Amino acid sequence: MEILHQLGNLFLGAVPTIILVLLFYFFMRWAFFGPVMKAMDERHARIEGARAEAAAAEAGARQELDSYHDALRKARAEIYAGQEAARQEALDSRAKLLKAMRARALEEVSAAKKRIAAEFEAARADVERATPELAGQIAEAILRNPPDDTARGVRG
Repeated sequence: MEILHQLGNLFLGAVPTIILVLLFYFFMRWAFFGPVMKAMDERHARIEGARAEAAAAEAGARQELDSYHDALRKARAEIYAGQEAARQEALDSRAKLLKAMRARALEEVSAAKKRIAAEFEAARADVERATPELAGQIAEAILRNPPDDTARGVRG
């Protein structure tokens, strides 16, 4: 029983310490932890606000970047369309030039054919006119100088 009595005295001696610890706990909670928690909550709210602002700025930047890319795509499409139109125009002009050159070449070939045909007909007419005279000259030359059998290689 003496142990119980000693334990009771011990608890009675510890009561003022427990009261002091509880008072110190409430004082620290009021004087230190309360303001620290309030500052931490404010800091957290500011951080979240800054994060929200950063997310909004990022979304705005992303939207501007997308609009920039769209404008760039449209500009490229316009440039390509212009280049394609210029290329098509150059091809059309080249085709017209080739067609004109081909027509000119055909005209020149046709004129050359007509000129050659006329020259051929003139040469034929000259040959037909000169044929009787040449035939007469050949016959006369043969009749004047009969061919020699030795010249032909005939043995008698």
